[in-house]
Amino acid sequence: MSFAPVLDHTDLVSSDTERVVVCHDRPTGMRAVIAIDDTTLGPGLGGVRWMPYESEDAASTEARRLARGMTLKNALAAIPYGGAKSVIIREEPVQDRRALMEAFGRFVNRLGGSYVPGVDMGTTVADLATIHTVAPDVSCDHQDPSPWTALGIFSGIVAAVRHTDGTALDGHRVVVQGAGHVGGVLAHYLAAAGAEVIVADIDEQRAKMLAAKVGGAFTAAGTATGYRCDVFAPCATARMITPYNIESLGCRIVAGGANDVLAARHCATLLAERGVTYVPDFLINAGGVIQIHALRSGWDNAQLRGAVMGIADRVALVLERAEASGSTPIDVAEEIASERLGRPLTIPA
Repeated sequence: MSFAPVLDHTDLVSSDTERVVVCHDRPTGMRAVIAIDDTTLGPGLGGVRWMPYESEDAASTEARRLARGMTLKNALAAIPYGGAKSVIIREEPVQDRRALMEAFGRFVNRLGGSYVPGVDMGTTVADLATIHTVAPDVSCDHQDPSPWTALGIFSGIVAAVRHTDGTALDGHRVVVQGAGHVGGVLAHYLAAAGAEVIVADIDEQRAKMLAAKVGGAFTAAGTATGYRCDVFAPCATARMITPYNIESLGCRIVAGGANDVLAARHCATLLAERGVTYVPDFLINAGGVIQIHALRSGWDNAQLRGAVMGIADRVALVLERAEASGSTPIDVAEEIASERLGRPLTIPA
């Protein structure tokens, strides 16, 4: 199947990304960027992010970076999809959300099946259902994959703790940064496994409520990275780990659901030098895309659960190879994905 249709009313931008489409719907004012990073393994699968951006260039840069992460994620998860991502530039006030999503869907439709959109920050299952009214192939229009993302992260954290400490998760302290759909479910899994859960979120009331539900504790969002713990699990804001806060990190393991956890690529090296085990986000948070593939392939629940829990095996493999070779986990994960894609592939610096 070809994934190179002729597009109307779009601006194709040259970059390392396979295709970048800049969209502007004049009647609604909708502006968006769709980045299709790689379709070697199949159509690009990735979420639709709806957030404010300071410029179209900033939106394009983020879409391309996140799309590369999706290429790596889908390749490591061994599912037949390439990587893609889109961002809709949110401008207030929002006059007609449905009309805006329909306008975006019309641009997706013009891509001829090369992009399969899903939910992401700012969008909902209802939004994807609206997009599906004008675009024939979408994901997440009936079910939110977040609980499966959380299950995969939980399995990866268990593997990381076993690799680092040689023990089970019971008794370990985990800071969950973000009390939303993924972080909330993850906190329940961790507590059920005997972990001491600390919850942080910019919405303090939501964080306190979640902490109470799981028998854990609350900490302010600004203290999360420095809180003394075994595992820091970022499940909300991107780029939480920076060259400026690595020295003050309170954890021994970084493993969470947020995309794009590292503010810069060399943070992986800085973490290794500090003795902090880093589990690449695109490795550990693949439960959602596995669930999407399962629904589209007709898997039963047992097959899906087994595949998502298999993330633990991949985390263990990457950490073992990194330790044996002296490489960082992100380097090893990228090497494995590159082997499957047949070409070198890295997250931009």
